[in-house]
Amino acid sequence: MRISFDLDDTLFINPEKTDAEPELKFPFNLLFRDRLRKGTIKLMQYLKQNQIEIWIYTTSFRSENYIKNLFLCYGIQLDGIINGARHAREVQAHKAEPMPSKYPSHYRIALHVDDDKSVLENGRIYGFRVYLIGEHDPDWAENILKIL
Repeated sequence: MRISFDLDDTLFINPEKTDAEPELKFPFNLLFRDRLRKGTIKLMQYLKQNQIEIWIYTTSFRSENYIKNLFLCYGIQLDGIINGARHAREVQAHKAEPMPSKYPSHYRIALHVDDDKSVLENGRIYGFRVYLIGEHDPDWAENILKIL
């Protein structure tokens, strides 16, 4: 099974608005300023222990190396990364009709976690599962495990 997560406002949060994981130690905190939502590390460790693949699916154009290395600093090895460039190349490609901003089923992803309501709506239209996370969603990790 594969599960994917969006980054901005889903896993990468503003710690002044949403509870966050501890900041990385020096010097990694200078290289990776993005902060993870509280519960991310524990959830991803559980997923890995249960042979569930962890993917990142983001519309941002952060490099795959940046994303991969940030999560490695937290002890999490990702199984796949789809950024804006990869999505444009592999999903939109040369299609005349615009594709949704994310299309997890193209990558055989069983569940996508996102904060964007338009992604949830696209899931209904295009037939992929989405967990919509809120800014203040303290039970988000437990809720994801319940629906897997």
